[in-house]
Amino acid sequence: MTAGGMSRHLPACRERQEVIERANQRPGDIEELYHLQIEDTASGDFWLHVEMRGSATMEDLDDYLRAIWLECCGHLSQFFEGDFWKNKIDMSAKLNQIMKPGDRFFHIYDFGTESRTFVTAVDVREDKPLTKHPIVLMARNDPPEFECAECGEPARWLCVECIYEEGAAGTLCDECVEGHPHEDYDEPFPIVNSPRLGMCGYTGPADPPY
Repeated sequence: MTAGGMSRHLPACRERQEVIERANQRPGDIEELYHLQIEDTASGDFWLHVEMRGSATMEDLDDYLRAIWLECCGHLSQFFEGDFWKNKIDMSAKLNQIMKPGDRFFHIYDFGTESRTFVTAVDVREDKPLTKHPIVLMARNDPPEFECAECGEPARWLCVECIYEEGAAGTLCDECVEGHPHEDYDEPFPIVNSPRLGMCGYTGPADPPY
């Protein structure tokens, strides 16, 4: 599905409703739970749908984005209200104090080689949280498919030297990566499901942190 298609599907998803019902039968307090749609601003090929506790902070969301998409060299990051460079949002702010359905925030990781992300509040519900963690991953994009720039077979590696020094695609299959020249940069990186792919020192693994 597309990010928008998944946004429409999740409220009606039978499996999700069953998980919610089981969570509500467990001990615990009812909380505001926000459905967030998160997309990279460059291509829109990379997206996440997460559910986040309203009592969780923007730092919790920043940590999650770093873990699943962005972290490479400990760069600075910041949330902003609306689109791009509006008002800064404090990392200690709780989500339910600053966001309501329909609102959109802007996130930047690394103010040199920037990774830019939109965060949109799709909906909010009041129920018991699904897990002990502040954020739950509900859905994400399938990994984009790349062809090897040399032979056309499915690519699993990315040569950053080809991208920055030659302006080439830099995508390589398992066979063509063997012996591929990379004198001025590190060896080719594995292709991972992240908009940070090929940027700065990012090598993944682009896995959910919990």
